[in-house]
Amino acid sequence: MGDIWTWLISFFFLIALVGIIVYQLVCLADLEFDYINPYDSASRINSVVLPEFIVQGVLCVFYLLTGHWFMTLLCLPYLYYNFHLYSKRQHLVDVTEIFNLLNWEKKKRLFKLAYIVLNLFLTIFWMIYSALDDYED
Repeated sequence: MGDIWTWLISFFFLIALVGIIVYQLVCLADLEFDYINPYDSASRINSVVLPEFIVQGVLCVFYLLTGHWFMTLLCLPYLYYNFHLYSKRQHLVDVTEIFNLLNWEKKKRLFKLAYIVLNLFLTIFWMIYSALDDYED
């Protein structure tokens, strides 16, 4: 029964990450279609970048502490990428360069979204597998 709770908690962490990344993509799309100005878009995106990094780091540590080694190894490249961006101070969107880097920023977030959705599907699979395994016992 404990394994189901582990997968359920990680499911909610991943849903939070999907929400944060989709919010960033919506801000970039609003900027592209000129619904908001660059300053508002950059400030909205920058306000959720650090919480995204924290949630992803907590999720990776959570997998490590619960002994799910495969999921930990799957989360490590994304954690390293976030750490690399943060250590080089490239994690925030620059207001003056946001139009020049708009396509790159969208591609970066779409890649993150695909990566998180893959983790989400694996989490759902393992949650269902654990529930069925507990049901048989």
